Amino acid sequence: MGSMKRIIAGLLFLLASSVITSLVLAIFSLSTNCPQTTIYKIENEQSSWGPHRLAVIVPFRDRFEELLQFVPHIHHFLNEQKIKHTIYVINQVDKLRFNRASLINVGHLLSRKDCDYLAMHDVDLLPLNPKLNYSYPENGPFHVASPEFHPKYHYSTFVGGILLLTREQFELVNGLSNRYWGWGLEDDEFFARMKEAKLNISRPHNINSGIHNTFRHLHDRSIRRRDTARLFNQKEATRKRDRLTGLADVQYDLVSTQHITIDLAPIILHNIKLICNYSLTPWCEHKTGNTKKVAK
Repeated sequence: MGSMKRIIAGLLFLLASSVITSLVLAIFSLSTNCPQTTIYKIENEQSSWGPHRLAVIVPFRDRFEELLQFVPHIHHFLNEQKIKHTIYVINQVDKLRFNRASLINVGHLLSRKDCDYLAMHDVDLLPLNPKLNYSYPENGPFHVASPEFHPKYHYSTFVGGILLLTREQFELVNGLSNRYWGWGLEDDEFFARMKEAKLNISRPHNINSGIHNTFRHLHDRSIRRRDTARLFNQKEATRKRDRLTGLADVQYDLVSTQHITIDLAPIILHNIKLICNYSLTPWCEHKTGNTKKVAK
């Protein structure tokens, strides 16, 4: 009789252990969501996505709302195309005027060891048409945000918004000019660099969409006014081909680096202080102020 009780007690113990184990596994499965599984699947599949890695270089300052939309969108868009990529947000944290071109130069220097091509990518421009190709541009720079499809800019020499280049193509033209503090014209000067280097610029075609549905433009000019001031002799100096500055002489301090995820999309955030050559570009500050400053 005693042995029978011990057998029954043992069976009840095993049954209770099985129930507890099942409950623990059920709770774990509920806490482990599908997107995390998707991330592991994508990481495992990337070995078959080809030999190239894209650096998505995003020049950035005070555009947090746009960044929250941009990062998960572009991460998903590139994963759908099986493009291996890393998103680099180059955040200007100094008190100088915004310098998109210099930030892209810095982004290239910080990413070139890990990525063999780059996308100069505005944070407020989201690609919508899945036929917009972000693959390696071995035959020359590829202007994704073609003036034929861009929601705002339609002149033939426009190369802004989203432009892909190989590491070698970008370095061949010495990157972008560092003279462009404030908004505008750095892309036009970069077009001249590429043409002078005889690089063949190509653009999307036969993608069956137009200026209203190929991209989504997030910029609200009523909220974020662009810095279009032209100080000192900035207007005259920035209308010329710059043969003095570029990738080779961009000056900056790397303040810090942070690895962040936004809706499970990973980014590398570099906080950057640009250094102004006051003798060459006295218009780098917001105020006309002191013209006696010397190059740092």
